[in-house]
Amino acid sequence: MNKSFEETAARLAPAIFVVLWSTGFIGTKYVINNAEPLTYLSIRMAIVVVVMTVIAAIARPRWPDASGVFHSAVAGILVHGIYLGGTAIAIAHSIPAGLSALIPGLQPILTSTIANRWLGERVTPLQWGGLVLGLAGVALILHDRPMTGQAGWGWFASVISLISITLGTLYQRRYCNAIDWRAGNVVQYIAVTIFFGIGAWLFETNVVHWTTEFVLALTWLVFALSIGSIGLLYWLIRHHAATSVASLFYLVPAVTALMAYVLFGERLDPVAIAGMGACAAAVFLVNRRT
Repeated sequence: MNKSFEETAARLAPAIFVVLWSTGFIGTKYVINNAEPLTYLSIRMAIVVVVMTVIAAIARPRWPDASGVFHSAVAGILVHGIYLGGTAIAIAHSIPAGLSALIPGLQPILTSTIANRWLGERVTPLQWGGLVLGLAGVALILHDRPMTGQAGWGWFASVISLISITLGTLYQRRYCNAIDWRAGNVVQYIAVTIFFGIGAWLFETNVVHWTTEFVLALTWLVFALSIGSIGLLYWLIRHHAATSVASLFYLVPAVTALMAYVLFGERLDPVAIAGMGACAAAVFLVNRRT
């Protein structure tokens, strides 16, 4: 029974991860209406530190040594800090929630290129074909979008997010796999809280409107995203090749766009829908083992 449950959970994990990760862009749009990006992220990460500390106190995991603390802090700043900061800044600079996931959606291309050399993972010709197909799908979704002015800074922040989440997942896989996820996450979130706190103090006014919308969205982002989806991401990184895990990010723009269409009325046209289909096909190809 337990084995059957574990097998079912393992099969469902990628789909659950994609849905949870996609809601992060939606939730960010809600909180950005009530607080500046780095200020909101400082609050979010401070709450996550408290929650993860309680979890770690109950579980009593083995804590990393000095080297493990260093690697956890670096991975945390890459995966949580620069990535989330870039995404929040992109949405704050008028990039629609459905489009803010698009540039980070290119992660599989960058990950496969680096993983092929850095982690020694073999990327098959069929997987390369899937990666290229996914890139074409993202290009279709991006067609006819403004890329200059205020939006230009938003897209630039998204590019920084892409680089950060790619390097962060690879760094996590190479240096943090042996670290208990509960202890490692406490270290990561402490480092990120300090990172965002300094940024908010230097560059923002720190004004927060504690509306019901803000509180509900913040609660979701803390528990479903920072605890749920990040824990699931690290589980996937431990149990799957980096290229296969990264390929899941191809589905995030499509799922996010659908959510944004329902919630915010953000536009979906036939070309963008075709791009989403190409992204879905890319995930299938990249995850094939032969």
